[in-house]
Amino acid sequence: MTATRVRLHVEDTGGTGRPVVLIHGWPLSAESWRAQVPVLKAAGYRVVAYDRRGFGRSEKPADGYEYDTLADDLAGVLEQLDLQDATLVGFSMGGGEVARYIARHGEQRLRSAVFAAAVPPYMLKTADNPDGPLTEEKAEQMRMGLENHRDEFFDGFTREFFSANGELKVTEKQRQEAIELCKQSDQTAALGCMKAFGTTDFREELKKVTVPTLVLHGDSDGTVPYEGSGRRTHEAIRGSEVVLLKDAPHGCNASHAEQFNAALVAFLAR
Repeated sequence: MTATRVRLHVEDTGGTGRPVVLIHGWPLSAESWRAQVPVLKAAGYRVVAYDRRGFGRSEKPADGYEYDTLADDLAGVLEQLDLQDATLVGFSMGGGEVARYIARHGEQRLRSAVFAAAVPPYMLKTADNPDGPLTEEKAEQMRMGLENHRDEFFDGFTREFFSANGELKVTEKQRQEAIELCKQSDQTAALGCMKAFGTTDFREELKKVTVPTLVLHGDSDGTVPYEGSGRRTHEAIRGSEVVLLKDAPHGCNASHAEQFNAALVAFLAR
């Protein structure tokens, strides 16, 4: 079944600079990029960020929460704004959209790609993917937690999201703001996308990435651990670069914003 095109909330700083498209993590919205947008704009880039379908201020349809449709939504944003020579920055779940977009739509509009704390190549631990960092038991536990105790789940999820080695790396105010973004998500969307990022295999798709690529990850990410995700993505994409942020959790773009932004701007300047 083909999912319908939906109205997405898109924020575009405009200008004539090279476009940088920010694709947020689950279950947040484009608001989660607030520490990046002004820095990238000041560096001369045209910054485009949008809320994924079902999240934030975008439409919340009943379907389309698998990566083919989500990548087509991304393609729609690039086409609608006629973006060329663009850099895609996919955070966490958003890294899956980057991989699937390239596999489905090619690299003609792209200059480069960034996988930031991203879920590829394949989160689920299976017989043929023993390095997958997400066990079936943990995936089922997450699903049940979200299904049955949504507010409690988001409280625990954001705590892990922003913690490294048991220590919260953002202020409690920042964590509460993230919880509010989580609560803007539609429940069908949140569950559908949780299944998508947990069970989608991007291993073959990463081989199709030929544009310059940066893998940016926290070394203490407990949500999407570097060893099972970022490191393997780096190994899969020929010529890719890695920047590991020291003592940084999953939500490293907020907790280690200065280092995250410096690495991103340095990569974009090349």
